[in-house]
Amino acid sequence: MIPVIGALLLVLGLVSGVFLVLAPFGIGPASPGITTWILFPGFTIVGYILLAASARMPIISLASRLAGALLLLLAFGAAAALFAIGNALYHPSADALSLWYVMGLALVLGVTGFAIGRAISTPTTT
Repeated sequence: MIPVIGALLLVLGLVSGVFLVLAPFGIGPASPGITTWILFPGFTIVGYILLAASARMPIISLASRLAGALLLLLAFGAAAALFAIGNALYHPSADALSLWYVMGLALVLGVTGFAIGRAISTPTTT
């Protein structure tokens, strides 16, 4: 039961990040508030910890790599949006601060996820 809840929290964290990336473009049903800014890293980290704490090593490796890939994809989307805004290809309807926030956090968490996944899947020799 705990791995399922961890996976759901991880998904909710990633969805919060997607809402933050889409916010400057006015896409989505609502504008994200401070709760979404807190839930993005909070749910992502807590969900991963719950998933990893009760799973077996191959599942932890897979979950780490999958979460890392999705977070890096989210960071790339934020970076591409910042590129478009910075080069006047698009004029956002809201502040682009959420893009910087998501890009920084998703980049750090994504690289960490890949590193954990690789460290778990690589056998150690003594």
